[in-house]
Amino acid sequence: MKRRERLLRMTRILLQSLLTFTVNISIAASRGWVRAFNLSRKFGSFFRDSRRILGESFVALFICAIGDLIAGIFLGKMSPMLESYPGLLVLIPGAIGMRGNIFGALGSRLGSGLHIGVLSPELRRSDVLADNIEGTIILTVVMSLFLGFMAWIFCQLFGFESMGIMDFTVISVIGGIISGAFLLPATVLISLKSYENGWDPDNVTTPLIAASGDLFTLPSIFAALAVLEMVRNGFFEWILFAIFLLIGAAGLIAGFRGRYDLRKIIRQSVPVLLICSALGTTAGTVLNSKLSFILDNPAILALVPLFSGESGDLVSILGARLSSGLHSGIIPASLRPHGEALRNFGIIAVLSLLIYPTIGLLAHLVSDFLGIGSLGPFSMVLISSMAGYMLTPFLLLVGFYLSSASYRLRLDPDNIVIPLSTSMTDPVANTCLVIAIITIMGL
Repeated sequence: MKRRERLLRMTRILLQSLLTFTVNISIAASRGWVRAFNLSRKFGSFFRDSRRILGESFVALFICAIGDLIAGIFLGKMSPMLESYPGLLVLIPGAIGMRGNIFGALGSRLGSGLHIGVLSPELRRSDVLADNIEGTIILTVVMSLFLGFMAWIFCQLFGFESMGIMDFTVISVIGGIISGAFLLPATVLISLKSYENGWDPDNVTTPLIAASGDLFTLPSIFAALAVLEMVRNGFFEWILFAIFLLIGAAGLIAGFRGRYDLRKIIRQSVPVLLICSALGTTAGTVLNSKLSFILDNPAILALVPLFSGESGDLVSILGARLSSGLHSGIIPASLRPHGEALRNFGIIAVLSLLIYPTIGLLAHLVSDFLGIGSLGPFSMVLISSMAGYMLTPFLLLVGFYLSSASYRLRLDPDNIVIPLSTSMTDPVANTCLVIAIITIMGL
């Protein structure tokens, strides 16, 4: 009898335990389904609210990718020149980034001027327009000089075989002047059309101007090399070097003594662009450390401007959107991102998921079509995707904290956020690219 009661009690306890376990599992599953449902609703709401932004941005990024790809083709075809002009690869990323920084900031300032009414859509002559154009010309010459010096200094510091300091300077300044002659009217046109068509400058204008910089810079360096060949190691190279130094010094003095807007542009831009030049040269140094592998696989050269350009465009879009949100009061100036800032993080994350495999495939297809040695579609897509997904968290943090710092310090985001964020991105982007190449190719 006692044994039967004990058995019944144990059976009852076991059934109660099973029932309790089943109930707990059911509750946990229900909560999971509710959370999944709520999450799916949030994702659905996010994509509905952000559909226009994602569409505009992806189209702009894809157009920019075409421009970056053309730059990449030029770079892929420049392999013999990279051997003939040692150290040139140290200069190129900084030169590409510098054009985007200077003219991207110009486009942003012009867009702001058009929207607040200090510039007319007909772009009639005014002090504001004149100061912006003069400031851009001065910055182009001064920063090209500095970039040439920095490239030579970095080559000496890291023990790379390199050209002389005059060679670097002549290439950098002539390349800057030639590309600037095309980029200045292109930037004005893009800014004006953006205003007339109601394009969001945060999503469209800034990336397009940056891509124009990528597109014109490498052909300009190619032309500068042709000029250098005519004067190299001769008396005329010394004359050009001296003239460029005098023009740079005179431009800097004129900028610091000019009207208020010109002084503001020069004073705020020069320190930032000096940092950008150093960071851009660091990006070139990272690539130059793997020069032999890159020369053996020119498709990697085709990928470099694509990857750096699209990464810079992504952080530019984020920085511009966050700056606009901070100044309009939509985003609070806090040290922790939340609300609208997190929504912008989501937009950049989705764009990253889409764009990095796309540019890897583009680089392979064009390299294969043009007979530039490719690593194969799988390897190219994997390298680009792996490097891009490693880089994305850095883009989010840099974009957020630079925008917040700029707003708190009351600095003009047109002159600070976009140039500094893209330049900080370049060396990290190239480092991620090198890590991805080493990991996937087993170097």
